[in-house]
Amino acid sequence: MDQQLVRSLREQVAEVLARQRREDASNGLPPMSSEDERQFARAVVSRVLDGHAREEVTAGRKPPTHEEEAQLAEGIHAALFGVGRLQPLLDDPEVENIDINGYDNVFIGYADGREERGIPIADNDDELVELVQVLGAYSGLASRPFDTANPQLDIRLPDGSRLSAVMGVCQRPSLSIRRARIQRATLDMMIDYGSISPELAAFLSAAVRARKNIMIAGATNAGKTTLLRALANEIDPSERLITVERALELGLGEFADLHPNVVAFEERLANSEGQGAIKMAELVRRSLRMNPSRVIVGEVLGDEIVTMLNAMSQGNDGSLSTIHANSSLEVFNRICTYAIQSVERLPADATMMLIAGAIDFVVFVERKNDFAAGGKLRRMVTSVREVNGVDGRVLSSEVFSACPDGYALPASSISCLDELEAVGYAPGAQAAWVEAVS
Repeated sequence: MDQQLVRSLREQVAEVLARQRREDASNGLPPMSSEDERQFARAVVSRVLDGHAREEVTAGRKPPTHEEEAQLAEGIHAALFGVGRLQPLLDDPEVENIDINGYDNVFIGYADGREERGIPIADNDDELVELVQVLGAYSGLASRPFDTANPQLDIRLPDGSRLSAVMGVCQRPSLSIRRARIQRATLDMMIDYGSISPELAAFLSAAVRARKNIMIAGATNAGKTTLLRALANEIDPSERLITVERALELGLGEFADLHPNVVAFEERLANSEGQGAIKMAELVRRSLRMNPSRVIVGEVLGDEIVTMLNAMSQGNDGSLSTIHANSSLEVFNRICTYAIQSVERLPADATMMLIAGAIDFVVFVERKNDFAAGGKLRRMVTSVREVNGVDGRVLSSEVFSACPDGYALPASSISCLDELEAVGYAPGAQAAWVEAVS
C-alpha cells in the first residue's frame, strides 16, 4: 500500500471532519458520538476515494481496483481512528510487547520469550508523533494531548493494549505497548497456562467470593493485570463494580454476561491552562458515593493508596488492586513509601495499622523461565501472604509459597479458613493434582 497516498487522503478526510465539528459547534449542536463520527468518516472516505479515482482517470492513469480501494479505505480509517501500521502487530496473537525508539527502531517481544527487530511503523519521527496524537485524541474517555507541552501519554488502545509514549525528554519519540493478549481471563485459563495450581485457583476463587481485599503484586509485565481480570471474573454478575484507572485498561464492562453493571473511572489530565485535572485519589473517593459493591483500582502508583486503604477498611470489602513490588513481603514497605509521599504524609506506624485493617491477602506474581520446557517464559503466582495484624509492623504469614517447580503450594494455616470454607473452599485438592502431574 502506498503510505504516502494514505497519508494524503487521510489529511483530506481529517479536514472534512474538522470542518464538520466546527460547523456543529457554531450551530449549537452537540458533538457527534465516537461511533457516529466513525460512520461519518467512512462516508467521507468513500467520497474522497471516488474523487481520487476520477483524478487518476483524468490524468490518464489507471484508477485503483476495487481491492486496492478497500485497502486504502481501511488504511485511511486506521490512520484516523486506529493504529496505522501498528495494526498487523496488534493482530498477531503471539506479540506481547512492542518497543519503539524512533520510527525505525522497532523491537517486538513474543509470548515465548523471543525478541526480534521489526520493520518501521512510520516514515519519520514526525509521522510517529502524529500517529500517537491521533490515538490520544480517540482513545479513552477524553482526548489526551501529546506535544511539547504534554510530552507524556498513557492510553488504552482499541484492542485493550496499553500504550505509553514520551517525547521531548529523549532524543527521539519513544513508545512502549503492552499487549492485552488475554481479555476474558479466567482462573481455569491460568491453570492451563501453568500460572497457578487447581488448589491455588480454588483458594483465590473462594477469597473473592468471601469478599476478601486482595492486593496483586509483581514486577512490570509479570501478569498482574491478567490475574486481576481473572479474579474479577469470579465476582457474581449481580454486583456493581466501580473501576478506577489512570488509563482505561481492565475493560471489565466489555463482557456484559460477566459484569453487566460496571462504571469505569479514568484519571483526567489538566488542560492547557492547568485546569480540570481529576486525580486517582479523588476518583477513589468519588467511587464510594456511586453505590459500589466493590471498588477495583487498576494500579496503585501514588497517593491514592491512602484513600484506597481507607475505603477497604470502611466496609467496602472485596476490593482488588495491583502494585509494583519485588516480593509479597516488600508490598508493605512499598505502601508505606507511597503513603508518606501522599498529601496526608501518613507516618509508617499509622500506615501499618491501616494496612492491617484493610488488606487480607497479597498475591505475588513473577516471570520465570521454564528450563524444562526449553526456557519458555511463564508467569506464575509464587507467593500468597495473609495479613494477620499489626505490632509495630504488619504481621503476616505466607500461606502459599513456591515449590521447586515454581508452583505456589500451601505453606501454613489460613486464619480465615472457616470463612473460605463457608463459600465452598475445600483444602486438600493439591495432593491429588501433584500426584496426577508427577
